[in-house]
Amino acid sequence: MKKALALLLAAMMAFSLFACGGGGEDQNPGGNTANPGTADTQKPDSNPTGGDVANKDKPLVWFNRQPSNSSTGELDMNALNFNSSTYYVGFDAVQGAELQGQMILDYITAHIDEIDRNGDGIIGYVLAIGDIGHNDSIARTRGVRKALDTAVEDGGNIKSDAVGVNADGNASAVKDGKLTINGKEYTVRELASQEMKNSAGATWDAATAGNTIGTWVSTFGDQIDIVASNNDGMGMAMFNAWSKAEKVPTFGYDANADAVAAIADGYGGTISQHADVQAYLTLRVLRNALDGVDVDTGIGTPDDAGNVLSDDVYKYVESERSYYALNAAVTAENYQDFLDATKPYGPVSNQLSADGHPTKNVWLDIYNAADNFLSATYQPLLQNYDDLLNLNVEYIGGDGQTEGNITNRLSNPSQYDAFAINMVKTDNAASYTGLLSQ
Repeated sequence: MKKALALLLAAMMAFSLFACGGGGEDQNPGGNTANPGTADTQKPDSNPTGGDVANKDKPLVWFNRQPSNSSTGELDMNALNFNSSTYYVGFDAVQGAELQGQMILDYITAHIDEIDRNGDGIIGYVLAIGDIGHNDSIARTRGVRKALDTAVEDGGNIKSDAVGVNADGNASAVKDGKLTINGKEYTVRELASQEMKNSAGATWDAATAGNTIGTWVSTFGDQIDIVASNNDGMGMAMFNAWSKAEKVPTFGYDANADAVAAIADGYGGTISQHADVQAYLTLRVLRNALDGVDVDTGIGTPDDAGNVLSDDVYKYVESERSYYALNAAVTAENYQDFLDATKPYGPVSNQLSADGHPTKNVWLDIYNAADNFLSATYQPLLQNYDDLLNLNVEYIGGDGQTEGNITNRLSNPSQYDAFAINMVKTDNAASYTGLLSQ
């Protein structure tokens, strides 16, 4: 009798463990990652935040700044493969950079009769560079130079170095370009370019750009026909300080609300990197991992609330574990469609049910709380989506100068279910993964 009872108890315990998933192997390892619909390389457990989950196993999204070597641009695949629920969310930098260059070229072509302000046959432009070592800044500098035929190649890549002052056109990082428009040839010259870095070390600095345009104007005067910028924060600083009053077209990047509105006042144009789609993807990837569903849910595949993205606004690159939003040029012809930069993207603005998607805690940092795009556009979008996705997000604002200003506020990662990280420098992913691995 005792033996029979023991056998019965053993059988009941085995059944209980099986029903709870205790000790079970992942039933879908690897998966088919040929397209975003089955992008996850390992399907998470059905409730990855239930019980004691090691911080190193919690969902992690890098966003806005892709882990990479700031000198070579090579991706940091160790960071991108930190665990099976790690991804990057950003935008297609090369596609956007080419759009920006083409937007400037199109404007020059359409306004060729009045673009050369002093009539010297040279279309002169100045370029505000954000962060010399940032992949996005590198791409945008290259995009402008390629479109305007001022690019110089080195080892198969267009140089992205700042030239300083290039009054005579002899700088080694650029060359004088040639454009033939309506049968007439024009010279295009990058008169000046520099990294906009303030005395404290913060890059993409709008105040520095606003001051620098004054220096450039004192040097070049009416030789400046175009102002180009790696982002709208710097572009608007130069526009408000000088080019608006002088009616010199200024081109930026990010489609910040103030820049889009300024197109009505002569701002030349900007590029929307679909921040509404990026912000959604940043939190959606985490939500899916926390729910234990396929990573494509609510992205390429409709979720239970009907949220889904079309393939003309994003792409997934499996080898890079990265989601990229696609860009759109914003000009005088269409700027009114982009005036509200903080409005959630319509196709993915449906509320998830609390029953099927219980609230989870997320730690998220903004590398520089003073960055115009991140603070005025990206974070407000995130704050709209966190409610829709039932995520309790703690937002951490960095100083734009040191990782320590951010990492010292990640002292207790165990109280969070997932992490979204925006680094100061793209090289420094280990500063964060080291904390999560302890």
